[in-house]
Amino acid sequence: MIRNIVFDMGNVLIRFDPDSFMDRVGITDPEDRKIVNRELFASVEWALMDMGLETEDTFEPKVLARIPNRLREKVRELLRNWAYPRQYIPGMPELVQRLKNAGYGIYLLSNASVGQPAYWNQMPVSKIFDGTLVSAFVKTVKPCPAIYRLFTEEFKLEEAECVFIDDAPINVAAAVACGWQGIVFHGDPAELEEKLRTLGVRC
Repeated sequence: MIRNIVFDMGNVLIRFDPDSFMDRVGITDPEDRKIVNRELFASVEWALMDMGLETEDTFEPKVLARIPNRLREKVRELLRNWAYPRQYIPGMPELVQRLKNAGYGIYLLSNASVGQPAYWNQMPVSKIFDGTLVSAFVKTVKPCPAIYRLFTEEFKLEEAECVFIDDAPINVAAAVACGWQGIVFHGDPAELEEKLRTLGVRC
């Protein structure tokens, strides 16, 4: 029986779209966008921030050294403020609230940097959640099995009573391998709600 609904954050609850972030700060040249995506969002250091082995402070001088001077201020802005203003995936806050009202435990399990609480805690939807576990603070990331074990231990939950929702199939597969239920999110809250109902979840 499912008692706990566990959500990923990026592209499940809030939008993570580097192209839209670059639009916002006025990086429009196609070659400049390739540089910024490669050296910032698709960099090893970005992944290391999720692992808690880099921070925005330690990453900043490295990324700025790798890009042209004309882009440095915009890249600094992206590194520090990509999550502002925050954009929800339409319909997801309402679904989370309905699940909370139905009596389910609501949790977040996210690969994110130590900067995550600064923007997450300002989001109204965060107040609905019973607990959050962010990869950088435990030095391991999805889909490593350790992070799923740490999660259930931290919140004293039974694996079989948890369903994990993530947009990355490999992360869902890892949760399933750890004894959870799992759903891959394809951007459609109505589809997600239907899949939850097939697991016996009241939405």
